[in-house]
Amino acid sequence: MSDRKTAKDFHPQILRLFDRYVHGDISRRDFLAGAAKFAVAGMTAVTLLQALAPNYAMGQQIRPDDPQLDTEYLTYPSPKGYGELRAYLAKPKQINSKLPLVLVVHENRGLNPHIEDVTRRLALAGFIAFAPDALFPLGGYPGDEDKARALFSTLEQDKTQQDFIESVRILQKLPQGNGKVGVVGFCYGGGMANFLATELPDLAAAVPFYGRQANLDKVAAIQAPLLIHYASDDERVNVGAKAYDDALKAAGKNAQSYIYPDTQHGFHNDTTPRYDKEAATLAWDRTIKFFKKHLS
Repeated sequence: MSDRKTAKDFHPQILRLFDRYVHGDISRRDFLAGAAKFAVAGMTAVTLLQALAPNYAMGQQIRPDDPQLDTEYLTYPSPKGYGELRAYLAKPKQINSKLPLVLVVHENRGLNPHIEDVTRRLALAGFIAFAPDALFPLGGYPGDEDKARALFSTLEQDKTQQDFIESVRILQKLPQGNGKVGVVGFCYGGGMANFLATELPDLAAAVPFYGRQANLDKVAAIQAPLLIHYASDDERVNVGAKAYDDALKAAGKNAQSYIYPDTQHGFHNDTTPRYDKEAATLAWDRTIKFFKKHLS
């Protein structure tokens, strides 16, 4: 779209305020008060916030009814977590052999339309992709970003972590899969990908996008190869990046991290102005190749 805004259309401080707002560090009122100082002609703080918010229709790459895919929602027990979980499953319609498996972990807003679209992208690339909704025990993704973030902050993370561990186990058992599971996650999901790598010695691969690093004292437990994507302008996440890289290297782990120049946190999410097409395409190509190598 020719009128699509990019990160360069916003003052860097507005982007920093927005990042703090969407991760719960400041309130909506605080964002509006801070952004008002940088509002330009024709743009108020409110319109700035609206311009930065996701537009799911703009970011959709694959229709939910794509004829090449089979998709469905599955509900399954998670006895060590919240008791029951729901996930979006996408797979190629034509399956001639056992397929590799990918768990998709959303951001801090639950299973929204963007993550479902990412799940379909993986299915078109030849994977069985499975995207749980951590908000299902609280009623599921509510269709409103602010409500979703507010709900997300009330989750008991110990239970949610167990829900995602159980999701890997469910995925491993799918009859059309080859049993090899990789995980890709974004923001909160990137942190979950790192966590799962420390908890599951049989995880076959992990790809965190700009997610919080795993506890350094658990690095020794990681067996899965890691492909780690960082945005260059992401101080909140990157503060732990070097220590994590150093710990992985010192422990002799199979890990490669990339920092994408001139990008913002969320650069892969093509529903917002923080999206960077060049970096997102490169990171995604690397991800698909990585999964094909380690999950086949």
